[in-house]
Amino acid sequence: MPKSINPATGEIIEDFAEHDDSAIERALENAELAFRDWRRTPFSRRADLLRRTADVLESRKDELARIAVLEMGKRLKEAVAEVEKSALGCRYYAEHGEAMIADDVRDGPAAKNYVAYLPIGPVLAVMPWNFPYWQCFRFIAPALMAGNVGLLKHASNVSQCALEIEKVLLEADAPQGVFQTLLISSKKVEPILRDRRIRAATLTGSEAAGAAVASTAGSEIKTTLLELGGSDPFIVMPSADIGKAVEVGVTARMQNNGQSCIAAKRFIVHEDVYDDYAARYRDKLESMTVGDPMDAATDIGPVAMKSGVDDLTDQIDRSVKAGATLTTGGAIDGKGFYFKPSMLENVGPEAPAYRDELFGPCAIFFKVKSIDEAIDLANDSDFGLGGSVWTNEAGEIERFVRDLDTGGTHVNRMTASDPRLPFGGVKRSGYGRELSKEGIHAFMNAKAVTID
Repeated sequence: MPKSINPATGEIIEDFAEHDDSAIERALENAELAFRDWRRTPFSRRADLLRRTADVLESRKDELARIAVLEMGKRLKEAVAEVEKSALGCRYYAEHGEAMIADDVRDGPAAKNYVAYLPIGPVLAVMPWNFPYWQCFRFIAPALMAGNVGLLKHASNVSQCALEIEKVLLEADAPQGVFQTLLISSKKVEPILRDRRIRAATLTGSEAAGAAVASTAGSEIKTTLLELGGSDPFIVMPSADIGKAVEVGVTARMQNNGQSCIAAKRFIVHEDVYDDYAARYRDKLESMTVGDPMDAATDIGPVAMKSGVDDLTDQIDRSVKAGATLTTGGAIDGKGFYFKPSMLENVGPEAPAYRDELFGPCAIFFKVKSIDEAIDLANDSDFGLGGSVWTNEAGEIERFVRDLDTGGTHVNRMTASDPRLPFGGVKRSGYGRELSKEGIHAFMNAKAVTID
């Protein structure tokens, strides 16, 4: 049964009844019927829906933000910004989507040759709790603009957010069945994905969840897009602006209470500046205020679930036993799921922190002697989502862009998603791209057309 628990107090907010098989069947029927009409709607009508959706998000941003804070613990300021970013994504595709999927004239064998980009049908979205609005709207906006329809299976601990997303679309006058939320357990995903009416799936979440969805979809010959975990490098070279790299580095790791796939997790610092950078970083962490996420004075709120505290504590404890040093931080006893901003140094290959993703407010530090060593260490990971590098040397920038095995490289700025740029990873961080034109093409039929 889906259950909302306030991570700041550990108290149950609300229990939700799951949708049963008959409700799921109605949703699938509605999606199929809605697609028949929605796929033929003019681009202007699709764009108008997205603009109205953005209007609703902006008008309700404070209310929606408070729901997210109560369900998963992000700071109120960050939650408001997330709702605003969701509105921005809707407006971006309303403005640019038509041009992205217009017929593309090509050279070819016929008198007229072009590629027609056509929607494929209902898409199942399996989404995580850490960005309960943005993760969903970065799928919803391009999918609906493309002429597809969506079914959302959200994380069970953010069921209020999931229901509110559907309400937002309905308030914006979305036709029935164009977007629907399903409150279901993970075990219901496979039969839905195998249903002939579902044409594709997108998942943001764990490697295990991604592998399960991809395996099922593969056996049904259905398209999938996966955005999975990350252990992003944050590389600091001697020519960097150290003060700015510290300030941004703390934000890049501790944003969303340390619970972000694209958070900077592994700080790879050149030995010439390591001591200075690490000392400043540690001081910054120790000055941060941990507390109520509704309080504007709070720098770090709770992690979303007690299991998050337990998992992070276990990873750190085992890393320390393997020779790492916990310079500062650790779990906080008491009411709520709180964890101090933490920093691990002297992390060797035997430590879990060397290879695992630490999903919480803990930065992992490494000292290197050269750019070659920095690149090799950054790439010595099963993940490849994003990466941030700090240098003012043109030759080093060229090396990092060319040689880092990641889906994105961001120079002298933190890794972040933006509707104008494609977003996704390589290796075990997943495949496919969301956002920008690549995102809207992800679930479209690129149909070749020749006419004599």
